[in-house]
Amino acid sequence: MAASAHGHTPAAWTGVVISFVGFAIAGVAMILPSVLLTCAGLAVVLAGGVVGKIMSMAGMGQQPSTNVYKSVEEQNAAREARAAVAAAA
Repeated sequence: MAASAHGHTPAAWTGVVISFVGFAIAGVAMILPSVLLTCAGLAVVLAGGVVGKIMSMAGMGQQPSTNVYKSVEEQNAAREARAAVAAAA
């Protein structure tokens, strides 16, 4: 899993940091009994997800891996080679 670099992108980090700040705001607001501040914190959490998605769509997220397609092509080539050897024998 380390090779896929899952989540190691500017879009992911930005979304997580914004959401973390929102959780902190909402957590403090629950201690202070402030419904308005709790709702504001939850809105910031949702904004973090939206910002992360927008940044990902703008090209700052993880790009599709080409390794998956290469490995499938290699598997198909190996399967065809084995079939050719079996047919020749």
